[in-house]
Amino acid sequence: MAGLKITFSKKEKIFLSIFIAAYIVVAILNIQQLKKTPMEEIFGGLGKRWIVDINGFRFNPMTIMVGAGIAVLLILIAYRLRRFELVPNRKQALIESILETFYEIVDESIPDKRFVKPTFVIATTLFLFIAFSNVIGGAVPGINVVAAEDGSIQKITLFSDIWPAPTGDLNTNLTYAVLVLIISHVFAIRSKGFKEWLKTWFYPNPVMFPINLIGELAKPISHSLRLFGNIGGGAILVYILSYMTKYFFAPIVFWGFFGIFVGLVQAFVFSMLAVAYISSQLS
Repeated sequence: MAGLKITFSKKEKIFLSIFIAAYIVVAILNIQQLKKTPMEEIFGGLGKRWIVDINGFRFNPMTIMVGAGIAVLLILIAYRLRRFELVPNRKQALIESILETFYEIVDESIPDKRFVKPTFVIATTLFLFIAFSNVIGGAVPGINVVAAEDGSIQKITLFSDIWPAPTGDLNTNLTYAVLVLIISHVFAIRSKGFKEWLKTWFYPNPVMFPINLIGELAKPISHSLRLFGNIGGGAILVYILSYMTKYFFAPIVFWGFFGIFVGLVQAFVFSMLAVAYISSQLS
């Protein structure tokens, strides 16, 4: 990837210019609104979620809607890129370089080569979904909902806040972390056999069983909380700093750092930890 240069077509340059112009306009409007709005009103609903309770089943509709939208977006992108050229262009070369890097990392980490490809698919899928979630939910102004504790909608904000990132919801991260835990043990049973897998719970002696059990249960907890803390906490921090500075470019810089840079890094960390957990079960 050393000599790889990314170029944009005329349509892409026009789209990027329009997006940046719209972004700046939204920033100006938000700054004007911040000056008129009391601090208590702005931070009164900070961190609150739109929660709907149906017969004891509580969920965040925005997490589901944004998550479904990202999944559809990824499917459309995959459909558009389903046919690779024999002689790759710059975009195809960039995609191939990223996928090749992921594959090399997985290939070096997984001891049982039968599980390299499925682990690669799992890791890249997690990375793409989490990366899109973090970027859209951290750097793109969108629609948000302010709701009361009973789930009733109080206000819908349009382009005065970022999209609610699915990864800012602990339920999303915990679901992925539990799936990684289950997949790692399924792979371990298929690789070692049930008896050998069962013995690992009592390694190096039966006294260690409670410690091994706690260690495995702690994996999805730490795995999910790490991503949740960085994304959820980063969004709140950006919101507070943007209000405190009230400078034109400051919110854009904060959104760019926490939403794009930190978002991509955390997506990579989450997927690499998934590879590490699967590798530890297969070794």
